Amino acid sequence: MSLGAAEEGSEKEIHIPAEINWEMLDKSKFFFLGAAMFSGVSAGLYPVVLIKTRQQVAQSELSAMKTGYSILRNEGFRALYRGVGTSLMGTVPARALYMGALEVTKSYVGTATVRLGFPDATAAAIANAAAGLSAAMAAQLVWTPVDVVSQRLMCQGGKESMRRYTNGVDAFRQIMRTDGVRGLYRGFGLSILIYAPSNAVWWASYSVAQRTVWDGVCSFLSKKKNGNGDGAYRPDSKTVMAVQGISAAMAGGVSALITMPLDTIKTRLQVLESGGEEKHGPTVRQTFRNLVKEGGLMACYRGLGPRWASMSMSATTMITTYECLKRLSAKNQEAL
Repeated sequence: MSLGAAEEGSEKEIHIPAEINWEMLDKSKFFFLGAAMFSGVSAGLYPVVLIKTRQQVAQSELSAMKTGYSILRNEGFRALYRGVGTSLMGTVPARALYMGALEVTKSYVGTATVRLGFPDATAAAIANAAAGLSAAMAAQLVWTPVDVVSQRLMCQGGKESMRRYTNGVDAFRQIMRTDGVRGLYRGFGLSILIYAPSNAVWWASYSVAQRTVWDGVCSFLSKKKNGNGDGAYRPDSKTVMAVQGISAAMAGGVSALITMPLDTIKTRLQVLESGGEEKHGPTVRQTFRNLVKEGGLMACYRGLGPRWASMSMSATTMITTYECLKRLSAKNQEAL
């Protein structure tokens, strides 16, 4: 991400690679490489997500370490990847929608805010926030049904499992038979409520954090090299990736903490099955009350450790992978 020069009045500049916008990308390469790269990232982080999901659905408090050990001891290593095929199948279209909406919105909003006279830093934050909001809403159209099916598969083997599924297709058929399309989109509204503002805050925070980190890095290295704060600094690719990763981890950790209670409620809504008089399953209010009865308000934060780690690692790998993807997909490689 390009920061261009430092703030006005500063005697130093940060010369880093320029921003690659939507118009500069080879779209076919962008989506093809993106699907492959993000599928790999999702597969690598899948066990952490599965452990987090088990913790959120459990009716008693159990640490991430104990949950993971229990799964390995009672169900074997393969259980940590239960439902991964379904998840990866959904990753490709969901990520395609996400990346497309993100770049298009960022490009148009960024141009509009600059024309309106906003400073570069403010324009970048606004464009990133709007892009994150639209990208999350677009991706959830695909991701919510995939999430419902994969989380049902994740929870098989635990004590809370109420139904057995052979695979993702079987889970899809059973959900459709008992709850219809509404069952596949259970928690959709809550997902939008969680991920849309969360993405907006994350992308805006990432933009601000990156500028702050770059300013600190530049000041430190300039003083180390010149004995003062003067001069320009041209970071290498490793430094660029390190700054992007640190900024992403900071934004991801804060986002995980803020949205944790809603994510726990959403997970339970998507995993618990309807039955008896509750034809369409428990409501958000009922799910929240059940959580509080089980362990007080802190029950809403079950799985915070794995989710914090997952979101921080995911944010770091996602942003470094994403920036690498954009450079690989740029039409004019020589200009980079």
